[in-house]
Amino acid sequence: MKPLAIDLFCGLGGWSEGLLAEGYYVVGFDCERHVYGEHHYPAQLVLQDVLTLHGKQFRDAALIVASPPCQEFSYMAMPWSRAKAKQALIETDWTERKRLTALFDACFRIQREAIEAAGHHIPLVVENVRGAQKWVGRARWNFGSFYLWGDVPALMPMTAVRRMKYPVSCGPRMWSEREVPRLNDGEDSLAHRGTKGVPHAPVGHWTNPDENGTKQHKSGRHWFADPDSISGSTGSKSSARKAASAMIAKIPLTLARHVARIWKPTA
Repeated sequence: MKPLAIDLFCGLGGWSEGLLAEGYYVVGFDCERHVYGEHHYPAQLVLQDVLTLHGKQFRDAALIVASPPCQEFSYMAMPWSRAKAKQALIETDWTERKRLTALFDACFRIQREAIEAAGHHIPLVVENVRGAQKWVGRARWNFGSFYLWGDVPALMPMTAVRRMKYPVSCGPRMWSEREVPRLNDGEDSLAHRGTKGVPHAPVGHWTNPDENGTKQHKSGRHWFADPDSISGSTGSKSSARKAASAMIAKIPLTLARHVARIWKPTA
């Protein structure tokens, strides 16, 4: 039988693509079904709020992975006055602090409950952004912009990091300087916060591979191309913006496969 992996806040399935490639049976949990043209979740999907889950459901899991929403953490890390005002408010309001970290905390609660039900350790790896560290503690490792907490393997793939500006999903016309991971052999990883292609041209331009893998330049106002072109003026509630956010949140295949391979049971 294939080992079972649980993918919390699964989105479009960046974790799951790596898990499936390494031979896991994967069940993902999310509040909504993400389908954007040809892009959709690749494994079994359960539509359920992660806050309502109990870890005893996952007593048979070999691995739990999670990517809680990062928008608030990212926003408060920005240098804008409104972002800093929001940060200051949450710092002085214990109720708001608990709300901010509730989804993050739920991942570790679920792990504890799963371990208690199973009678043995079940590893958990949680991914989020650098800005989350102020609120949930220092990450154990990062792969470019992807920061990891929990049972992070001692040996992780190394990256050479370059920096460039690209649009983030917190709102229209917002740009941020982010780290873009590159593999040791110099090839661009699929990790640029989940874009279908990775930025490869000067600031303000993008590259998306066509069906033959040929890189195509796109304007900086377009986060990714087919099927939902999106620009900096797109409304935050639009399907195109939701699609872009889901693509940006995808875990790099290199990272997902490595974690899956390390924690895969040997027997």
